Amino acid sequence: MRAPSRLAGVLAATLVAGLALTACDPAGSPGGRSDASLKVVTTTEILADLVKQVGGDRVSVASIVPPGGDPHSYEPTPRDAAKVAAADVTFTNHLLLEEHALIKTIDSNARKNTPNVSLAEASETYGADVIPLVENIGLDVLWLGLRVRGEGTALGATRASDIQLSATAVRGPGSLIAYLTESLGQPVVYFDSADGLDAKDTTTLPPAAHTHLNWAFTKPGVYRLTLKARLKNLDGPARDLGSGTFTFAVGVDPHTVAGPRTTILDNGHTDLTVDLDTGALSAFTDLRTKGRTQEEIPPDDVVIDVPNKALEHVPGDKAFSFLGTPGAEIHQLPQAVLGKHVHGEIDPHLWQDAENTKAYVQLIRDTLKKQDPDGAAVYDRNTLTYEAELDDLDAYLTRRIGGIPADRRQLITTHDAFGYLAKAYGMTVAGFVVPNPAQEPSADDVQRLTSTIRNLHVPAVFMEPNLAQRATVLTQVAKDQHVKVCTLYGDAFDSHVRHYLDMMRHNADELVSCLGGAAR
Repeated sequence: MRAPSRLAGVLAATLVAGLALTACDPAGSPGGRSDASLKVVTTTEILADLVKQVGGDRVSVASIVPPGGDPHSYEPTPRDAAKVAAADVTFTNHLLLEEHALIKTIDSNARKNTPNVSLAEASETYGADVIPLVENIGLDVLWLGLRVRGEGTALGATRASDIQLSATAVRGPGSLIAYLTESLGQPVVYFDSADGLDAKDTTTLPPAAHTHLNWAFTKPGVYRLTLKARLKNLDGPARDLGSGTFTFAVGVDPHTVAGPRTTILDNGHTDLTVDLDTGALSAFTDLRTKGRTQEEIPPDDVVIDVPNKALEHVPGDKAFSFLGTPGAEIHQLPQAVLGKHVHGEIDPHLWQDAENTKAYVQLIRDTLKKQDPDGAAVYDRNTLTYEAELDDLDAYLTRRIGGIPADRRQLITTHDAFGYLAKAYGMTVAGFVVPNPAQEPSADDVQRLTSTIRNLHVPAVFMEPNLAQRATVLTQVAKDQHVKVCTLYGDAFDSHVRHYLDMMRHNADELVSCLGGAAR
């Protein structure tokens, strides 16, 4: 056995007094009486199953995200808000797994003095091992995004806060436009100086998140963009944070703009960042560490290079008319990955390692005991029983996956959700279609995936049942390369798998069935 290591707005729901909480009692789970003493709401069915294993017949559990739903994109409803308001305990996974609107709905409707626990964030104190998310997107120009760092405790910031970043001034020879290319290629403009800057030139991020953008410039020359940050908590007015002015060298030699101590940002990954603890803005960059770590550099000490190799032509699609006349040349730093992709710095899928799930279960136990002391003995007993089952599961996963020949332990999936499974049980995440299931793959993504499958000679790729409609690229590439398409469960159950233990055993068996065999 391995040793443990380490709605864009709040829903304005009219809550109905005495609304009954819909119970989630998967077949075969312990207990399940209708007069359960404790009402619990979770964001996902996986978490609901874990709570039921610990709580038994003392809890009634409801999952907000429905069967087969995707927590990355689920938008809550007024009925969901009512469920939260009726709950005695609420559990989320968080680490930006869930859509920010769902987190805001929970935090704005949970009753005062009832536990509202983020399992992934708190489970590290119980021995859970967390994995940083490392994005390795190969671009030949700078990848530039927006980011929020820091806790903001002194300002009353919470995970449900909104951090507003506004473009308040642009000086330069042409227009500066920052926009997001969503799934199916539709653009959403964040900042556009062409018609002046006002309140609409603002974007909002949750704490500890970053996002990708395209940065377009209609004429070459030197541009200076001033960004202002504000913090909006669930209650109270927005509070001003800091501001900063960033310099862009567009189609001109950045050295002619830079001073002797200026850092020229011309490759790698950089985010224009606000720190909630200091209010300061900075360029948060990995330029000098080649992607290993990132450092904060003040706005006045950087020049962002937008070279002539970043020249593009304005598309003919009317949706892109804000960039100029179709066919006109613009300089553009590309978004790197297509689609809305807001996430944090830690992989949130901790439960793919059975040891991490033990930490979740222990945290659930202690939370239920505090809220329902009379049930402490039941929660302790159920937890001990379930921990033994998790130990058996961990051994099963280790044995089954360990039997796959080493040269076949290559994992190619729909999205990046299996890093913990790979680390814990000796596999390699060789590739995925996109980091986040809400994204659409670019032509480069498809080419990279094709090359990975061909070069590694993998016998199979894996899709998630709840994302089957989004797996057309994966299935087509697999068909072209004559490899099997198999299934792994990541974020959700379906009609065939209703329990965590069954889900993970299926994953192990599917890996063996699709990858196993004699070593080549």
